[in-house]
Parts: sequence; structure tokens; C-alpha cells
Amino acid sequence: MRTVIFDLDGTLADTSRDLIDAANACFEDVGLGLPLDPLQDATTAFLGGRAMLRLAFQRLGVAAPEAEVEAQFPVFLAHYAQNLDRHTRIYPGAVDAVERLRSAGYRVGICTNKPEALAEDLLARLGVRGMFGSLVGADTLPVRKPDPAPYRAAVERAGGAVPLSILIGDSATDRNTARAAGVPCVLVTFGPAAAEMPALEPEALLADYAELFDLAGRLIPQAVP
Repeated sequence: MRTVIFDLDGTLADTSRDLIDAANACFEDVGLGLPLDPLQDATTAFLGGRAMLRLAFQRLGVAAPEAEVEAQFPVFLAHYAQNLDRHTRIYPGAVDAVERLRSAGYRVGICTNKPEALAEDLLARLGVRGMFGSLVGADTLPVRKPDPAPYRAAVERAGGAVPLSILIGDSATDRNTARAAGVPCVLVTFGPAAAEMPALEPEALLADYAELFDLAGRLIPQAVP
């Protein structure tokens, strides 16, 4: 079965504000203010909780903050779990694009570096979990993207075959995952890191979800060995 696998944060949904708010809450709790900006730091938000905490500690003048990052990471996750859909929105056209793929017989799934339970909860709150045949998160397997194993699992759990699949993402991590899995990669250009996407040399760039169906039809046959 032809399969399209999506990244979540920055690809299917703009989760940046809720992620930034959760990271800032860690510092607000101890009287250190709000070191991260929801707009300027949106790109860092899509790199994950540790990346946001690391940036915040650096701005506060903490040298070599890895121990502090690890100590605050569970606090960040707790804050995020409480408010993960306050500002998060599915990107325009994404639901229609997924439904069109499904109607045409494609299998669809998600491979994300968000912890699986948080991804499940977020998708359920957004009302779209039932659209996807698989969801593989950061802790579903012992490894995470850019290791290709989570991607392969997402394809297979959706009922597809890796050689007949593509990955839709928004980062170098997604590009490297697709390369490691030997499949085409499509990178979206409507996120905060849009200007960086062409340099990653994906097989295609996606500026509008209305373009996805045609891209899938064009790229997936190229993945057949």
C-alpha cells in the first residue's frame, strides 16, 4: 500500500506557542521570568523541549547547562501535558489533504519525536487521531528520528510498505530520517524555518497542503526499488 507518513510538530500542527509557554513556565516557577519569545523562538520550539530549555539557560547566563536541562525536562513535560492544546492549531488544508489521500487508498501515519502519550493526547484533543493508521513517538521504540526504525514502524503499522512511502516533515531531522530509510522527503515551507528548507535538498518542497496529493502521486513511484 502507498503510504504517507507525517511529522507532527511544525508539519501537521503549529504547536510552537504551547511548547514555548511550557518551557517558560519552568523558569517562571522559580522567579526567572520568561526567557523565551513565542514568535522569535518558534523554530527552536520545533527542535524539542531540551533545545528550548538549553536556549533559555544560555540567555540566563548559565554555562554548560546540560545538568539543569535534564533536571527541568520532566517539569517542562508536566507543564506541557496540562496545556498542550491551548494555542495549537492544525495547519490550513492539512485535514483535507489527509482525507483526500485516504479516500484514494493511501495509508497515512505519524512519526514524531514528541513522546507518544503526549502526541496521542494532542491528536485526540484536536479531533484528528482517527485519521491516522499509526503513531510512533519518541519513546515508542528504543531509538527516535533520525534513526529510520521509527519511520519504518510508522509505515508498517499503518499497513504500508517502506519502498512505497514518503515522509512529510519540517526539519533536518526529518530529511535525515528519510535519507536513512531510503525514501523521498517532502519539507513544508509554511513554518518558521521555511527559509532553511531548500538547503536540505528534499525531493520536494510543500508550500500548501493542496499540493500534497499530486506530490505523493509523483514521488512514491520513484521509491519503488
